[in-house]
Amino acid sequence: MHPPTPLRPFVDTYHGVEVEDDYRWLEESAAPEVAAWIAAQNAHTRSVLDAWPGREALRRRVTELTISGSVAYGALHEAGGRIFAIKRQPPLEQTLLVVVADADELGSERVVIDPNVLDPTGKTSIDWYVPSFDGPKVAVSLSFAGTESGDVHVFQTDTGRELGDCVPRVNGGTAGGSLAWSADGEGFFYTRYPRPGERPADQLGFDVHVHWHALGSDPALDRYEIGREFPRIAEIRLESSRDGRFTLASVQKGDGGEFTHWLRDNSSSWRALTRYEDRCVAARLGQDGAIYFVSLQGSPRGRVIRLAPEALGRGVEAAAEIIPEANDAIEASFAHGTGLWTSEDRLYVLYQKGGPNVVRVFHLDGRAEGELPQPPLSAVNDVVVLPGGSVLFQVQSFTMPPAWYRRPHGGGPALRTALAETSPADYSDCEVVRDEAVSKDGTRVPITVLRLRGIVLDGSHPTIVYGYGGYGVCQTPGFRGRLRAWIERGGVFAVAHIRGGGEFGETWHREGSLGHKQNVFDDFAACARRLVAAGYASREKLALMGGSNGGLLMGAMITQHPDLARAVVSVVGLYDMLRVERTPNGAYNVPEFGSVLDPEMFRVLHAYSPYHRVRDGQAYPSILMATGENDPRVDSWHSRKMAARLQAATSSPFPVLLRTNLAAGHGRGTPLSDQIDEYTDVLAFLMRELGL
Repeated sequence: MHPPTPLRPFVDTYHGVEVEDDYRWLEESAAPEVAAWIAAQNAHTRSVLDAWPGREALRRRVTELTISGSVAYGALHEAGGRIFAIKRQPPLEQTLLVVVADADELGSERVVIDPNVLDPTGKTSIDWYVPSFDGPKVAVSLSFAGTESGDVHVFQTDTGRELGDCVPRVNGGTAGGSLAWSADGEGFFYTRYPRPGERPADQLGFDVHVHWHALGSDPALDRYEIGREFPRIAEIRLESSRDGRFTLASVQKGDGGEFTHWLRDNSSSWRALTRYEDRCVAARLGQDGAIYFVSLQGSPRGRVIRLAPEALGRGVEAAAEIIPEANDAIEASFAHGTGLWTSEDRLYVLYQKGGPNVVRVFHLDGRAEGELPQPPLSAVNDVVVLPGGSVLFQVQSFTMPPAWYRRPHGGGPALRTALAETSPADYSDCEVVRDEAVSKDGTRVPITVLRLRGIVLDGSHPTIVYGYGGYGVCQTPGFRGRLRAWIERGGVFAVAHIRGGGEFGETWHREGSLGHKQNVFDDFAACARRLVAAGYASREKLALMGGSNGGLLMGAMITQHPDLARAVVSVVGLYDMLRVERTPNGAYNVPEFGSVLDPEMFRVLHAYSPYHRVRDGQAYPSILMATGENDPRVDSWHSRKMAARLQAATSSPFPVLLRTNLAAGHGRGTPLSDQIDEYTDVLAFLMRELGL
């Protein structure tokens, strides 16, 4: 029996339509009665999951798969001839920042900052870091308990000593954060959120501007640079040239994929290079003094244009196309510089292949040189250009742990470096295959399946179907070591490459956003049905899984197709699509979802909003919802309200469970032991419900 939840009727009116909300009171996170309700839900969830007899053995296996492998290196930067990296070193709770002389000289490794030493509770984490160009200093954003509210601290690379510069509120869960050093390493440009007292508390996540900090000075006196011209939901990425001549600000309007780009020169003035209508979704400073853009104007799969140094004053209208649109789409990533990397004489461009991706190499005039070598059905996660023109690039697949390879300048074989992860999760008995579903409107949707070799497609295999479908985010192959605990018990794992993502370019994204969001749900349902029809699972052996925007997808599956699967896992999801934009991060999502202030978009949102589509007396599947109380991206009350509504409505005997981590957020910065516990609970729930 689920814990009882009182009904407290409340009615909103949108464009003449009355909308009931009996669980509005659960939005008050600070209320003692809400805290008591969360505690009761957690206790109920524990009573169900802990009673499953296989949980402890499962936890031991998940722990082994997590901590018994090698260390892992990611988020590499080259500076001053050295390589900086974020190092994951189980069983330490948090990753650390290290520096090595070379990718094959791990004996030279030096720890720059270890959050586990700074905070023995394991709750302080690194959001991101940026080394100065010559490498003796590094700026690090640190946040606490999954809040992503990061202050920047500056450290000496060689000693790890903090220099005393602490710049508050540089990173946040709404707009992220960024920083770009000056060429001499004496200061940096950074993203500045309003500070307490400057705005009302509910407005502190908006109006992020760019400021300048000189090392050793009082951050309260830092110079304003630019930002008042930007939308209040601006997300900013900063980059400076090595010669100190230019700083580039790429500004996204919320999360919807619309950008402007601004350039600052030695005259200290900023000027706009592009407008939203120019559809330049990426920009990168070239080492030749030019600026390279990924443009979608007239080319929804993307093309690369070059703004020559002598034409910078004229803006993007003076740019020339150097790499035309291809059959494959350029994979844009705001965080990684949009899938475009530059060296002195080469461009490296990331292209999508319907899930897997490849990096193609071009000369600066656009002449193609080939692709970086990688296995089939794999993904390149990042490229780092080294002095002299060689590159490091990270590759992984569903069956191969991430490894960094080195490619010499001008071509030649790529050699695996010492920055390669090993894992006790051995997938040598598995294969990755591709399938395809046909959606409601006839669109063909790819599916990638990880399965044991030689399985008989007789409908008997417990199968997880995972999906996301939003913001142009591509679902690329990734190594999931802990997933081995599912696969070795006969399970199957499938990824649906549905619309809303960027696997086939901007058109694929736009066909799953705003008024076309229903396509996302139709695509995923078609993928789930295809896996049943192909003989992987029966409905009783099928589970659906998603998180964040994928949690919205799960909510839509629960309410639109309650008989589609036996179990659903939804993590940090959003479910009340009428009130989401009233939250800080929800406002950033308006370009992707639309606003209830628009009568037409209200009708669209109300039609699919999962919280509002729950029906009394409907038999719903087994459901596990997980959230973090400090989540800055999707407020935890979404999960509380949805769980309460489903518990009251369902007529089935299956559980609706809510798991709340009171010291975590959206997932970033979650301590390793908490990750193990949550993953164990997810698999225990699925094994319990699907009969493993």
